[in-house]
Amino acid sequence: MIILSKLADYGVIVATHLAVAPERQENAAAIAAATHLPPATVAKVLKALAHAGLALATRGAAGGYRLARQPAEISVAEVIAAIDGDIGLTQCSVHTGDCERTTYCPTRPHWGAINRAVGTALSAISLADMITPFTFAPTVAVRDNNRDRQAAQ
Repeated sequence: MIILSKLADYGVIVATHLAVAPERQENAAAIAAATHLPPATVAKVLKALAHAGLALATRGAAGGYRLARQPAEISVAEVIAAIDGDIGLTQCSVHTGDCERTTYCPTRPHWGAINRAVGTALSAISLADMITPFTFAPTVAVRDNNRDRQAAQ
């Protein structure tokens, strides 16, 4: 099972919240209340998004956070990378020195291609996609009742 870190999941939630009204600037407390996430966690996520250049932070009484670019220009992959770093489905695909089987593992050479495929898929999904209803809804085949009746005869 492939699982994002909880913090990366929260990062996508926070970024998606900001994408709903990209011109709006909100402080961490308001975002935490709106997303029902812990305020300290939201503050940590916002700092990571700002550090990665995905969010802009403004200080002061009227300060807060907003997206640095339009929602269609920010991918889910960028948000995840801002929180978790490079996308890697196995420990050895990101941290090469962490496994004693690195020199003889038959699957290790293939994880790079798999990581790229997952990264490409996540890069193809923007924050705008995440706020658009039914973007990922499965398509339902419409039945042709006349054809079905003719086939039954």
